[in-house]
Amino acid sequence: MTDNSPRTPEHFFITGGLGCIGAWVVRNLLREGIPVTIFDLASSPHRLKLILTEPELAAIQFLSGDMRDLQAVKAAIQSSQATHIIHLAALQVPSCKADPSQGALVNVVGTVNLFEAARQAGIQHIVYASSVAVYGLSEEYPEGEIDDQAALKPRTHYGVYKQANEGTARIYWLDNGISSIGLRPYTLYGPGRDQGMTSSPTKAMLAAAAQQAYHIPYGGRGGMQYTDDVAKIFIQAARLVFQGAEVLNIRGSVVDMPEIIAAIEAAEPAVKGKITFDPKPLALPAGADDSALRRLFGKLPNTPLNTGVKATVDLFKQALADGRIAL
Repeated sequence: MTDNSPRTPEHFFITGGLGCIGAWVVRNLLREGIPVTIFDLASSPHRLKLILTEPELAAIQFLSGDMRDLQAVKAAIQSSQATHIIHLAALQVPSCKADPSQGALVNVVGTVNLFEAARQAGIQHIVYASSVAVYGLSEEYPEGEIDDQAALKPRTHYGVYKQANEGTARIYWLDNGISSIGLRPYTLYGPGRDQGMTSSPTKAMLAAAAQQAYHIPYGGRGGMQYTDDVAKIFIQAARLVFQGAEVLNIRGSVVDMPEIIAAIEAAEPAVKGKITFDPKPLALPAGADDSALRRLFGKLPNTPLNTGVKATVDLFKQALADGRIAL
């Protein structure tokens, strides 16, 4: 039987929408014709300007506010008349290390405020960004890619805060029936990835677009995930009819640093031999298994590394040429 009942139009509320994943989430939604409200304390739309047209920028509703302020978060959600929430606002690893108290207020208290404001607004499903940083060193686990149920052994304040957020989501499901999906990206790359501990591969792609040398300060093996793919997964998770509080890995391409550099050199041969790296790996697992995510979602976007790197370098070349970005 065909369901002809009227459907509520979608309206997405994106915290941290001026960040890297947020910008790509917004881009995808706008190109579907879906209205979007961004809630962010930051004021610079430079990542959005990098990947959106002027008419697309004009279509966004911007609400300036602080995740630490429950009343501000509550008022923003209610005024937006949101039907879907994607929570991406957070301070990154270096900021949390430099000021742990501030990091906890934004990342942990901010997430509690988001869930509480959603509860009061009657929104029953939230998608939020966790991180592979909730895990420990690769040597602390059996050989191979770790799955979603592996022991959480974070090595940074940022990872501890993300673990706390996973617990917050679970309690809001148990106490209030608010379902949630937390997603654990690894190394995001692509236009807009200009902050955070693992932004160096993307910065190397920008340098390559300008035909300049660059040194990546770490090596090892890990997941590389194209920003557009990750944004689409967040949107897919927000639309999923789901009951429970799950946290799931995103895998992407699990590669060694020389493979990343080879992809950059293939995209811009002029930098062959000019992109270098430190062999010391990050304090993270060598890769994350996403079997549970695939079972729940079915088909996932997964741009091959070479394709994603070339698209990134090509966009950077154009953005350098027309002044949308600078080294």
